[in-house]
Amino acid sequence: MPGWTRAAIQLHVDLAAGEAEEVFFLIGEGANRVESLALIGQVQAQVDSIWQAVQQQWDDILNTITVETPDPGMDLMLNRWLLYQTLTCRLWGRTGLYQSSGAFGFRDQLQDVLALLHTRPGIARAHILEAARHQFEAGDVLHWWNPPAGRGVRTRFSDDLLWLPFVTAEYVAASGDQSILTEKIPFLKAEPLKPEEADRYSQYESTTGVYTLYEHCRRALAKGSTAGIHGLPRMGAGDWNDGMNRVGMDGRGESIWLGWFLHATLKRFAPLVALMTDDPAPYLQQAEQLSRALEAHAWDGDWYLRAFYDDGSRLGSRENSECQIDSVAQSWAVLSGAADPARATQAMESVNRLLVKQAEQMILLLTPPFDKSERDPGYIKGYLPGVRENGGQYTHAAIWTAWAFAALGQGERAGDLFRLLNPISHANTPEKAARYKVEPYVIAADIYSVPPHTGSGGWTWYTGSSGWMYRLGLEAILGISVVVPVSARGRVGKALNINPCIPRHWPGFKVDYRFGTTHYKISVKNPHNVNRGIRQVLLDGNSLPGSLIPLVEDGQPHEVWVVMG
Repeated sequence: MPGWTRAAIQLHVDLAAGEAEEVFFLIGEGANRVESLALIGQVQAQVDSIWQAVQQQWDDILNTITVETPDPGMDLMLNRWLLYQTLTCRLWGRTGLYQSSGAFGFRDQLQDVLALLHTRPGIARAHILEAARHQFEAGDVLHWWNPPAGRGVRTRFSDDLLWLPFVTAEYVAASGDQSILTEKIPFLKAEPLKPEEADRYSQYESTTGVYTLYEHCRRALAKGSTAGIHGLPRMGAGDWNDGMNRVGMDGRGESIWLGWFLHATLKRFAPLVALMTDDPAPYLQQAEQLSRALEAHAWDGDWYLRAFYDDGSRLGSRENSECQIDSVAQSWAVLSGAADPARATQAMESVNRLLVKQAEQMILLLTPPFDKSERDPGYIKGYLPGVRENGGQYTHAAIWTAWAFAALGQGERAGDLFRLLNPISHANTPEKAARYKVEPYVIAADIYSVPPHTGSGGWTWYTGSSGWMYRLGLEAILGISVVVPVSARGRVGKALNINPCIPRHWPGFKVDYRFGTTHYKISVKNPHNVNRGIRQVLLDGNSLPGSLIPLVEDGQPHEVWVVMG
């Protein structure tokens, strides 16, 4: 192809028995052969030091937090591997064996950077601002775009734009960095999609004027706050599940999952509204209205519905022959904090009974799969039953299921499901490895659930599940999060919050946490065999009044003892 360079390099090396030889291949790219060779010459004498610098950079990133738990498989994944997968594949490469892409997904990489708030918050900050550059004046966004030109696709997806205020709120809460809200970025400008257009792929111009990130988030919420006949957000061309692109294609269908997610976004964004000296009351009132509408219309008896089709019929109901229950509507009922607690608990019991398959080691997205019914929810039905979103394990959603159990305080289930999801446990015997068929050291996007492929992994590496799996282990189970209390932002430093939800039989765990040049060695003890609850926190031998540990970059080692009870 024009512009491509191909090369084949062969080197003959003779090695005696027991001998070793290091071989470096250096490739230079210049305007011509002479310039390329000159570049190679500059580097040739520095190969060892460059290699050591690369190793040091990775150590700095991946060793910021290390853990030691009673679950060796958890330790292996949380220490280095999950962050490595997220950074190299999802953020830097944006490509993998099963999906050769290079594109940024608006919702996708915004979720990925949440895993970096401890180790590289600067990367999260930069990407939030980059995502905002791909938002239209009306508030909607490019579903995905290809750098460097930025050509991408404008769609009618209903959730993409809401991830901008959601992730921005998470970033500010963890970093205390209010300045990001006043960073100024242009919008994209274009004619709106015509009624007959499902999407439009094009190159879009930017506005000459620039607007604060806060304004970008505000417009996203304004555009995303739609309401159908039940008072729930319209599903559009799909919500988080792209494959359900025909549920609301006529503009009337409503998404229960999106209702929970919009509620969570409004609640998280309201403190930022107050920081900007605006009135947060309308956002909080809208969240409350959503909660009432969801409880009034989305409950199906033992779990929550997934959506309403354009004609008002139900999806994710016991009345359906296919997709009677969908996990994301249940997990986000819990994660949003909006659902009636008794109903949310009952819904998750239904998930455990119908979607968690212990023998097969998977958590299904929905069941039964779409197959023979006349109803067409979208291209999800084009997948074979039990493959990917169509009734297989879609790992991204499966992690939300485990997180929801942790949020309910069910440490046994949360720990058990982390092990169930852990790729190591899918390939720790020859028989399991032969069934799983993919790498045991990275997260797979999906696992098939029907014979003859039951238990086989789908595509690996290029999946947003890696970042969520990291957060599930570190934040939801081990309970490690960085907070800057809303009322104190700008006046006090960061604090480390410890709020574990672990299996009762765990005697405890350890976390090494590096905050700049300061090293916090945290030992958590569980003498009373509880899932959750903190009885005492000691910092360098001094008792603290709560579970917040001040983070101070003084370059000194600090000992933290946490006693659960």
